[in-house]
Parts: sequence; structure tokens; C-alpha cells
Amino acid sequence: MKPVIAITIGDFNGIGPEVALKAAMHPSIKRICQPLLVGPLSVFQHTQKVLKIRTTISKTSLPILKPQGIPVLDVSDGIWADVQFGKVTTTSGKTAGVAVERAVELCVKKKAQAVVTAPLSKEALQLAGYGFPGQTEMVALLSRSQRVAMMLVSNSMRVGLVTIHTPLREVVAAITKEKIVEKGEIIHESLRKNFNVKSPRIAILALNPHAGEGGRIGDEEQTIIIPAMEDLTSRGIDVEGPFSADAFFGTKRFQKYDAVLAMYHDQGLIPLKMHAMGKAVNFSAGLNIIRTSPDHGTAYDIAGKGKADISSMLKAIELAVRLTKN
Repeated sequence: MKPVIAITIGDFNGIGPEVALKAAMHPSIKRICQPLLVGPLSVFQHTQKVLKIRTTISKTSLPILKPQGIPVLDVSDGIWADVQFGKVTTTSGKTAGVAVERAVELCVKKKAQAVVTAPLSKEALQLAGYGFPGQTEMVALLSRSQRVAMMLVSNSMRVGLVTIHTPLREVVAAITKEKIVEKGEIIHESLRKNFNVKSPRIAILALNPHAGEGGRIGDEEQTIIIPAMEDLTSRGIDVEGPFSADAFFGTKRFQKYDAVLAMYHDQGLIPLKMHAMGKAVNFSAGLNIIRTSPDHGTAYDIAGKGKADISSMLKAIELAVRLTKN
């Protein structure tokens, strides 16, 4: 039996429906899994019509027996889908949120083996009343997962984050020894469980330029990061650092490690996306379910134009399938 992969619609005013539908009908995806689109059937049909996508989609229920084309779990009950390409609306946020809720529920109840979330607008999600900074935190709560770490995965590197969508002015206060230890543990366990790495090696990045130069330009390395690394080492986790981020990536030192733990969003994701933009995958490590997503956003500027690149969505589904097997 092929694994059922629930693919959410994302923000229907962005490229979410386009990349979800095009990826679900791709021959390489249909060979390895049973894709299940989760969102309003009417919106996927609208996407078909506007972008002239030739395929068959049909409303379905679970279990999926003999699907006619691409099956859709319709979540349109009570939602009026007013598509306005390129705009942030409450309705698009509500639809995206409900789709995530249903997809996660399928995984929790073992009716789907993984969820792949198309990009949504955090602003629209919050307008609709969902009080989450992003999908990662939302999926963690819905799946009853106690801990989660955001990890971007490409062919050349895996980068985990201590802080995720935290304003830069708040990053320093948000970084604690306990949080570094927690994220290090999650990534270590995920490398072993999800990626079949028997003895993971994790590189820890410094917070300050030049790793603080012994405390002369910041002491967080001495007071927070190194004590956290010592704690991780005492737990049998192989960590090294803290490394100055510019030299670490510039010299390709990341190639010697199974994963990198960065202190904040751009520190880790700028170098990763320079290497693999459009081909990387966002993986939520530590969850009770498997969840991946593409490495890009809603792309409002090209919504409804048929120009969206589905490469990252394909990679996200492929990784989700591989992780279900691992």
C-alpha cells in the first residue's frame, strides 16, 4: 500500500493551490504515494479553470478506495471561498487553518501517514483567529507534540533553528541554555529516527560575530552556548562549536556534520537557500507525526499566473514519503 500524504491547500490567494495540485498530479509523486488534497474542492476547481490545468479531481472520503484522478478532502463547509489573488484576507486564512486542522487530524488518527503543508500567510492566519506565529507551532499543538524543532533539509545540509520567527531585537533574550539543549536533543533524536544516522554529529553556531572573540564582542557564547554544549555532551550527544557562522559556511565546514544548529532564522537559512533555494524542504523535527513543507512563501506577486515553481513542493512530498518508510 502506498502511503497517503495529506497535502493542504495553503493560502488560496497565493500559490498554495497551484503548487499543491500540480505536485499531486506529477507522475513522480503518484508513483510513490497516494496524494490527498485537503481544502475546498471549489477552490481547486477554480485553480484548474484559471490555470488551464488538465486533470481530474474529485471529492473523496477515507479510506480512499478507487480515486477518480486526484482525490480532494473537501473542507469547504461553512467557508465562503472568495479568491482574491495577491491579497491577505480573513477567509483565506480561515480556509488555510481549517485545512491544516483536518490534515493533522488524519495523521493523528492514522488515516494519513504524513502531512505536507502548502505555504500560507501568517497574517491571514492570525486575522482568522489562529494565534500562532506559524504553521510549525500550530501543527505541534494539533498533533499533541510536546517539543518541535524547525529543520530545513537540502541535499547538502540540514539546518535546525533555536529561535524561529522571532524579531531580531528579541533573539538574544530568547536564546537560553535550556532551549539550545532542547533543540539539540530533538535534532539528535530526529537524525537517528527519521534520517537513519546512527551516530549524529551536530555543529553549533555562535550568536556573535567571530564567536564573541572571547567575550570582547558578546559573552553569550561563554555564558549560554558553551554550557549548553557541555550539557548536550554529558547526555551522549556529539556536538562541536560554537562556530562563527560566516567562516563555517564560507569554508563549507558544514559538509563534515549531519546537522547544524543555528541561533536564529536568517543565520541558518540564508546560506542554506543560497545553496538550495527552491529545492529545500522544511521539516518539523520532534513531532508525533510527519510534517514537511516547501521552503518558500505564498508568492502573492505571481498568484494566479501559472508561474509557480513546484520543485520544493515535490521535494517536500518525496521527503515525507521517505520519512514514513524510515
